[in-house]
This record gives sequence, C-alpha cells and structure tokens, in this order.
Amino acid sequence: MKKYLALIILMVSLHVQAAQEGDFGRARWIGATVDPNDSLADRSIVISKSFACPKVIASAQLRICGLGFYELNLNGSKVGDDIMSPAWSDYDKTVFYNTIDLTRLLRKRNQIEVLLGNGFYHERGGRYHKLKTNFGPLTLLFHLIIIYKDGTSLHVDSDPSWTWRRSRITFNSIYGGEDFDATWTDGRHPVVVQPAPKGVLREQLSDPVRIMERYDVKRRLPRHVYDMGQNLSGFPAIRVTGKRGQQITIRVGETLTDDGDVNQRQTGKDHLYRYTLSGTGIESWHPRFSYYGFQYIQIEGAVLQGEPNPDHLPVISSLQSCFVYNSAPKTGAFECSNQRFNKTCQIIDRAIRSNWQSVWTDCPHREKLGWLEQDWLNGVGLVYNYDCRKMIEQTMQHIADAQHADGSMPEIAPEYIRFEGSWAPPFQESPEWGGALVALPALYAQHYGDSSLIRKYLPAMVRYVNYLATRDSCGILKMGLGDWYDFGPGKAGFAKNTSVALVATAHYYRWTRMVASFDPRLVYLHQRADSIRAAFLRTFELKSQAAYALAIENGLYREGERQSLMDRLIDDIHHHGDRLTTGDIGTPYLFKVLVDNGQADLLYTMLDHDDVPGYGNQIKQGMTTLTEQWDPKFGASRNHFMLGHINNHLIRDIVGIRVKGNRCTIAPHPVGDMQWAKGQAETTLGTVRCSWKRAGQTLSVDIELPKGSRQTSVIFPNGKTCQVEGSGKFHLEEML
Repeated sequence: MKKYLALIILMVSLHVQAAQEGDFGRARWIGATVDPNDSLADRSIVISKSFACPKVIASAQLRICGLGFYELNLNGSKVGDDIMSPAWSDYDKTVFYNTIDLTRLLRKRNQIEVLLGNGFYHERGGRYHKLKTNFGPLTLLFHLIIIYKDGTSLHVDSDPSWTWRRSRITFNSIYGGEDFDATWTDGRHPVVVQPAPKGVLREQLSDPVRIMERYDVKRRLPRHVYDMGQNLSGFPAIRVTGKRGQQITIRVGETLTDDGDVNQRQTGKDHLYRYTLSGTGIESWHPRFSYYGFQYIQIEGAVLQGEPNPDHLPVISSLQSCFVYNSAPKTGAFECSNQRFNKTCQIIDRAIRSNWQSVWTDCPHREKLGWLEQDWLNGVGLVYNYDCRKMIEQTMQHIADAQHADGSMPEIAPEYIRFEGSWAPPFQESPEWGGALVALPALYAQHYGDSSLIRKYLPAMVRYVNYLATRDSCGILKMGLGDWYDFGPGKAGFAKNTSVALVATAHYYRWTRMVASFDPRLVYLHQRADSIRAAFLRTFELKSQAAYALAIENGLYREGERQSLMDRLIDDIHHHGDRLTTGDIGTPYLFKVLVDNGQADLLYTMLDHDDVPGYGNQIKQGMTTLTEQWDPKFGASRNHFMLGHINNHLIRDIVGIRVKGNRCTIAPHPVGDMQWAKGQAETTLGTVRCSWKRAGQTLSVDIELPKGSRQTSVIFPNGKTCQVEGSGKFHLEEML
C-alpha cells in the first residue's frame, strides 16, 4: 500500500513538473551543426537514439520540440497523425513544444527517430519563396519521463549520446515544395549540442494540423493533368512502381494555363515535388514539410495506371490530394431552403479550413502569412462554426509577440517579414489589422463568457492605443490599407470608394473606446475617444456604403442623424442595383448594420443572385473555395476567406442561435423567400440546435437545448418573446 501511495505521489509530482512551461529536465538542444549558415543547417536530418525499458511501464510522457517541423517515429512507426508540428511562431519570442503520451507504445527495446524539416524556422529559398528566415539550424529538444510500476523512473533526454543522419528528403521549403530520394543512404554521425532558440518555451495551444480529408482524381485532362475536384491546402500523395532512380516531378495549382498546364503564375512559382524511386515494389509517398493551395495536379515522368506507357515510365496506381488543416472540431452547422446560401456556406468553410494551419493565413500558397484583420472581422462566423478557444489563445500569443517596443502593431503575426521601400508603409501597420489585439479578446469574452484574455492582454492594448495617439493629426489617423479590395471597376486592391483616413480614424476611435471600457481607471481614454469622435464628425463627409456602415455601427454621427444615415445607405445600395461596393473591412460592417436595423431582407436580395459582386457568381464560375476578390476573373488567389462575412450571420441571425457563454437566446429570422433553415452552435454547456419552417403566416420552431440549460428566451420575428425552461426538445409556433 505504501509503495502504491508513493507511486501516486511521484506521478502527481511529475505531472505538476511537466505542467511548468519550458521544463525539459537535462535535455539539450541537439542537431547536425551549430552554424546557421552551414549547408547542413537547413538539410533535413533524422536524429535517433536507442534505449531499453527493462521494467513494466506505468507512464511515459514525452515533451518534444523539433524545429522547424518534426515527425516522430518510434520502433519504425510514425507516432500519431499530427503533421508539421510544432505550431510555427516567431521563434525569437515563443517556441512551442508538444506533449505526447507514449505509455502504450514503448517496448523493452526502443528506437526513437525524429525527422526534422525547415518550416518557417529556416526558409532559405531555392525555389519560390515569399520571404527568407533563419532562426538557426534544425534542432531537437527531447525529454521523455518513464515511470515504472515499481516507482522508479527513467529519463531519456536529448544529449550528445544521440546520432544524426541525412534524411531522404533532399530539399524542403514551406514555400517551394519538397524532394525525396528513396535511393539515398547515409551513415550515422554524432550530434552536436546547439545554442537554444531565443524564444520562451511554451506548450502548444492550438489543435494539431493533420491530413483531414483525401480526394481522388475527378477528371483526367490532357497533358497528364488531373482535376481533383476540390481546391484545398495540402499536398499530393502517390503509390507508384518503377525502376530504381526513375524520377517523378509533380506540380500543383489552382488554375490551368491556356495550354492546359498547371498554372502557378499568381500563387507562387515554382512550387513542386520530386520523388526518386527506390525500385523496390509499391512505393507510397507524400511530402512531410511543405504544402500548397491547389485543385489540379500535373505529373511529369510517370503515368497513371491504365494510360499508354510507351517509354516504360513509372506507373502511379493511386493519386490523391491530401487536404491538410487544423483539427479544431467543427461545432456549428447551417442549412436552408436556398441552395445558393448552402453552397456559399460550403465554399467559405473550405476556404477557412484551407487557411487554418498553425495560424489563420491569408492564402495557402503565395503568402501563408497571418494577416490579422480577417481573424476578428470573420470572428463571429469562426466561433459559431468551430471550437476556436485554443486557436484564439494561441493567436493572441502571436499578436503579443509581434507588438513592437513602441506599442505599434504590424499587420501580420508571426511577423516573419517587415516590408520595406517607398511602397511599404500601408502594409507595415494599419489599425484595422493591428486592432485584432483588442478585438479578439473581446470576441472571446462575448462568445465564451471568459474575460481572461482581456485581463491578460490589457497592458498591451493600452500600449497600442497610446501608440496610435502618437500618430494622429488633430484626432485623425491617416495610415494603413483602408477598405482593402472593395468593389468597383477593374481589379481590386487599394480602396476605391472610401478614404483610408476615414476607415483608420473610425477604428482608432473604436479601439480607444473599447480599451477604455475594459478598465474604469482608464478615464483619459474615454476623453480621448470623445476627441477622436469630434474630429471624425468635423472632418469626413460620408459618401460610400463602407463609410455609412462604419459610422452607424461605431456611433460616429450627430444626435438624431442615425436614421438619415440608414436612409442614405439604403439609397446607395439601391443606386448600385442592390449590390455592395465594400471590401475586406467595410463588408462585415455593412452586413451587420443591415441585419441590426431591420434590413435583413435587403441583404438577402443583395446576395441571392449570380452576378458580380456576390458569392453566387463565384459558385456559378465553379469555385470550390472563396476567392480573394469579388470578381474571380481578375485573378489572384482562389482560396481566401477574408470576404466570407455572411458567415457571421447564418447561424446567429438566420437560424437565430445567439450564444454567450453557457447561455443562448433563440431568435429565428426568416428572410426573403427562404422557407426553412436549421443549424447548431455550441455553448459551454453543449450543443444547441434550432430549426424553423414557415407555412403561410405561421412560423414553427424546433429547439434542442443541452443538459444544464435553465431558462432560454425565444424571440419571434413579430416581437413576441417566450421562455422555455430547462433542457431537451421544444416545439413552438407563432404567427409571422
């Protein structure tokens, strides 16, 4: 009994020890070289160690960090389904590690092998690259605590006793692709102890990235091009037979050239994969440390099974595209009687998933950067559809790491690149982007009922709004990108319809007012916000949909002026044929102002068509992910979620599930000719489901509430409110 109690105490103490960030015992950072500019610094290597476990194991907990990315193999098999771990970061500020339970995987004799790749830790270029980084040579930190049932323990730590060898991955780049030579062999070499990365060791917060879906060939096209049917983020996977030394080259892309080849002109060229066969039967392969956005695959040097093969090339028996994204659970759902809205929901989801990696990226090919405005401007749709708690927490760490010493905020986090040149200032800082520092904790508190992020990051928020005050001119802020990619004649880019200063000043006011509301002691910020508001009213004449919506939503109007602004906004929409003219920043404000002010039917009309601008046109053109600009014919990326703002309203305002922590309100809202809608969302108590259907002038509503629910308000479109008590299923009917 005493021995058993001692074992329990030991395991608890080790659990507490493991919970301390950065606690890796005597483990050392090890690798092939200490020189970050050595030819080995970015060469994929395998670091290995053998060890014995002679006793019965009670627990085996591993803490591991392999930079840039690692793949862990134990006794010849990959451990788990995670890929491209750990989460990427600004490695000078934060280094994430993973905790893995190996209890059931260890044997009496064990062989650990850790495959390392570059990721954003060491991007040297060589093919297409948006940027270059060099945080150091590839490196491993490994700390395994094994507890035996007799109460003794064994620590297996990375140290000079480990060995390394060059892996069969001969080239890997997060931007440029990956090459694999199955004929390669290398001897073992003693590792060297390396300097630690500068960043603080923190346990990874976000869910892991994995291969979440696979797609087979949908259409075989000329020139050995294959349409996989779905645009996505990921990489190809093949099963192939052939002769030793034969080489296959694979290119992937979102579009095709006029000649029918895969086209990477607007998404980053060259990104490719090369595989050299071992000639030992059926060989299965996919890249480990690179990914791209694509729908089409082009093969050189091989044929698909069943195709003519006069040159005796390798034969591919299986070709798939692997859809790679963050494994955060899908918690929300939406479906309605209007198929255009259903398909809109689908292409937005596919774009979000494609751009949900270790960070929320802008696109999965050309940039792969964490541009911050989309996180909060699409935030309601994100938290209603997915479990975003861990991701928001990790994103806030990225944002805090990216804040500059003077309090300023860049537009991207992690900040892997600082743009320079006469063209660069609008891309260096913009309050609509940097304000994610304020907006995301507020969203987290509103949806999850948890204000901890506001408390944690309030000092950083105060530094930011105080910095903005150093940049204003009599209360007016003239900086940034404004309503990026708004709609007008020609190709989208810088705002055409609304001044940058108007949009920047509106957000300067918004962030100052919000930060002031977080702490009653910040009286001076209330006073500053009043001054900014007065300056806004003195300076700007409102002439666009974005301007009207920003003013209405932020209270930037004179007393008694609100309704006249709404009337002018509606007139402008009608003037443009019931079409929007807004972009990245203005659209979410426009949609919200219309919904909140009794104009949801007008919004429905603005989107229920197949013309430009609108989601329906993208669907009509065959898009399977949301595109970067309203008119896809003008090119650029076909896989951005930044304009997916209708997603903020599908569950919350059409189905009518409004969540705040462990409570919700049900407010079904039929719009246009929509006859029924159904969906679900998650509260901290569990899943809430709601469906409604109208028949004539009667609206029937079915609700399912999770255990622990108490009193839930149901608000009908006619204004009548009723209460339902407790959990379970409820059926209600009311006249429209």
